[in-house]
Amino acid sequence: MLRQYELVDRVLDYDPDADEALLNRAYVFSMHAHGSQKRASGDPYFSHPIEVAGILTDLRLDAETIVTAILHDTVEDTVATPEEIARLFGPNVARLVDGVTKLSKIEAQTDNERAAENLRKFLLAMSDDIRVLLVKLADRLHNMRTLHHIAKPEKRRRIARETMDIYAPLAERVGMYEFMKEMQTLAFAQLEPEAFESITRRLEQLKVGGGDRITRIASGLKLLLSRGGIESDVTGREKHPYSIFRKMNERHISFEQLSDVMAFRALVPTEEDCYRALGVIHRRWPMVPGRFKDYISTPKRNGYRSLHTTVITAEQTRIEIQIRTPAMHAEADFGLAAHWTYKQAERHDAQVSWIRDLVEILDTADSPEELLEHTRMAMYQDRIFAFTPKGELIQLPKGATPIDFSYAVHTDLGDQAVGAKINGRVVPLSTVIENGDQVQILRSAGQTPQPGWLNVAVTGKALAAIRRHLRQTERAEQVTLGEKLYEDIVARLPATLGVDAMKQALKRLKLPDEGSLMVAIARRTLSDAAVMEALMPGSAGADIAAIAPQSSALSIKGLTPGVAYDLAICCHPVPGDRIVGLRRPDAGIEVHAIDCVVLTELADRSDNETDWVDVSWGERTEGAVARISVTVKNEPGVLGLLATVIGQHRANIINLRLDTRDARFHTNAIDVEVHDVQQLMRLIAALRALDAVNAVERV
Repeated sequence: MLRQYELVDRVLDYDPDADEALLNRAYVFSMHAHGSQKRASGDPYFSHPIEVAGILTDLRLDAETIVTAILHDTVEDTVATPEEIARLFGPNVARLVDGVTKLSKIEAQTDNERAAENLRKFLLAMSDDIRVLLVKLADRLHNMRTLHHIAKPEKRRRIARETMDIYAPLAERVGMYEFMKEMQTLAFAQLEPEAFESITRRLEQLKVGGGDRITRIASGLKLLLSRGGIESDVTGREKHPYSIFRKMNERHISFEQLSDVMAFRALVPTEEDCYRALGVIHRRWPMVPGRFKDYISTPKRNGYRSLHTTVITAEQTRIEIQIRTPAMHAEADFGLAAHWTYKQAERHDAQVSWIRDLVEILDTADSPEELLEHTRMAMYQDRIFAFTPKGELIQLPKGATPIDFSYAVHTDLGDQAVGAKINGRVVPLSTVIENGDQVQILRSAGQTPQPGWLNVAVTGKALAAIRRHLRQTERAEQVTLGEKLYEDIVARLPATLGVDAMKQALKRLKLPDEGSLMVAIARRTLSDAAVMEALMPGSAGADIAAIAPQSSALSIKGLTPGVAYDLAICCHPVPGDRIVGLRRPDAGIEVHAIDCVVLTELADRSDNETDWVDVSWGERTEGAVARISVTVKNEPGVLGLLATVIGQHRANIINLRLDTRDARFHTNAIDVEVHDVQQLMRLIAALRALDAVNAVERV
């Protein structure tokens, strides 16, 4: 553990103007506050915050950040209060300490809820001052270094998983690759101990078997660059175990098949020398196609800059070479912290604009699981580059689609996307974007996010925005449906409602507003009798619900299938069919054709959990999907003939499935989108008239 004078001297070495008294006061305060507390290792607890502060001195951070590291556990683990921290160390330090402090006393029902709430608070604090993130990363790094002292394996695995999913990607996002690599290695050892041990053992065997191979290759590379007139500092190493493990999984190969386990770094004086060095290396050794990346002309989103190439040496060994300047190297190791200046007013906006995406996700997440999922997606490494028509560079994860691209540009553009052009060619929104593509989003003011987009979007920002809109649409339609059901409930009451009836009902039901009541009615989380009793006490006791039938059919016109109600897949009702609705607790209305066999089965079971609702299509209701079974002769061209007739009748094939086939006939189940039952009947009649058709039935 660092002694008090050692820690202060470290800070004064790079910042002679630092507040020495503040540092000394924080050291003493933390030591007294933690008192006799012990860590799992048996060491005094205050050794942990001191070591965290020591890690941050290596990054040459300002005195306020070092003091925050020293005090970061005092509010959570001791009797110290935020007010006391503010009084003794100033409002800035108090704010930073509060940002780092976990919500240890939060009342949450699940681990996910606790983790999500902690993450929510942390990200909001981080968006206000990035130093919160730097302290938190150092805190987690030291905790991982001492993780082996924790006795319970399940606790070690939980902390390791959280580190791998949240903190290592956060370190990567701000370019702190040394932090990221060490976190991943330590977490990997806990999560996959057998794989970690196997890879580590094989790396050791390579060192023994290859002797000084790394030193030999590094010396040869340095000599090569020197002959080319380029001054350089070349170092080499084996890749860290988790990186090797990930490559083995991605490529589905064994350790023996993995040829590029060595990486070399050449530091050259200037950016121009980087490209000169690349030319010298490629003239000497053949490059592995597809393995060259220029992060100098197109830096990563976290500011990382370097040239990467993989070549095959004279020993037939594949090696990865990174070429960069010393300034690029400092930023590659410590990212945001490498160019931190404690006198700078705007420290981080250009480097970590992605934090705004995370804060936007906070505003849209509906559940702890959703928040954690979207945040992890937003933090993982960007892998491809795409361009707008104006040449703006957009970075996206591999597998991203125009949906993701549009939301990366702006949320409004994503909401209104109707199509896309990639390299000038119109493509579906589900098309996967390739590296270097130019993407133009086609938009329409009348467009809104579609449920199907959830199946093609891959970024957390896009998924969060789509789900937010769908939730808003679902609530609006449920309110509309609830209002229709509410009107019917009121019509069945024995007397006219008073002026304050709604206000009093909301109080009795403990609901915040009318909209919440309408949603509860639509989803049947409140029974009709409960609503009646709340509106007019005593009315439900008279068994009004039983003696007063539904006053009129409920129109579903204007509501969206799959949102406010669902069209049953067992009978596929379409406008014009006689229909009835089923209401189950905490679910929307499910609409069935009146002759559906499911209704008969429910009636026989006398299922008290289900309410029957009289529903109608309403005038000019939009179409629906019907299913027909078509048996045709087993002849070439028959399916084309069916498709032609269906198209001539202005119907649209949604799905086609071959059910049975023999030497003479085959039967297909075809889902067709039609306006109403009359159009469906005309289509069935036209299909039956074909010579190649043996039978057509609606199913």
